[in-house]
Amino acid sequence: MMTLTTLKHLLAAGVLAATLIPAMADAPVEHPVIKRPYKLAPSADLVYSIKAKQRGIGLSGESVSNWRVGDGKYSLLAETKAALFGKILEQRSEGTVDDYGLAPFQFVEKRFRKDAVTTTFKRDSKTIVFGEGDETYPLKGGEQDRNSAVWQLASVARAAPEKFVPGSEWAFFVAGAHDAEPWVFKVVKEEPVATGMGEVAAIHLVKAPPPDKKGQQVDLWLAPSLEWYPVKVTFADADGGDYVEQTLQKIVKK
Repeated sequence: MMTLTTLKHLLAAGVLAATLIPAMADAPVEHPVIKRPYKLAPSADLVYSIKAKQRGIGLSGESVSNWRVGDGKYSLLAETKAALFGKILEQRSEGTVDDYGLAPFQFVEKRFRKDAVTTTFKRDSKTIVFGEGDETYPLKGGEQDRNSAVWQLASVARAAPEKFVPGSEWAFFVAGAHDAEPWVFKVVKEEPVATGMGEVAAIHLVKAPPPDKKGQQVDLWLAPSLEWYPVKVTFADADGGDYVEQTLQKIVKK
């Protein structure tokens, strides 16, 4: 999924780039390990429209997520294209399915005009290592990457929908291209969301930046009537004004 930071770098450099704010390398990192029931969503291709506003400039594009699951394995390929620039971001997550749910073994991120960066979940040595940087983190169980985290959240919701009530929180340890940090999603309420397939009822969750860090707020809407697929995602700066909005337009079951 394209982030707000992605578009900021576009305006600053005159080209599109993609990145996410990493955790502070020298700060203690909470590492939640929680085993929950899960039920993986069926394989599908999801097509999203993207619109954004950055410093008064409007931008648009499209993102496609190819989600596949079966035979104890999964893969997720997300590609984002922007008008005039073509493909600006490719993220691939691949792995197996274990007692915790999705168990990535590799996360690859390819930014516009940059080499691909790979994050590896080494199950033999129980460590997470990064293609850029010397940071490593232990594998304790249930760790996700930035591509798989939302789908792991959806799988947990599919297994226990009655627990996704306002105020409930869902924590995961998530690795990106350079670092890893805890992500905590909090349920806000059920809301209607206008999609390319009509209006659907969706569970609104929010992932705020940690209290000691500056960052963007992520709002996520999962639709129970559509297999709990993510139907909308927004990224917004804390000071308001700048945003990226990603809205589901079409689902093709596989």
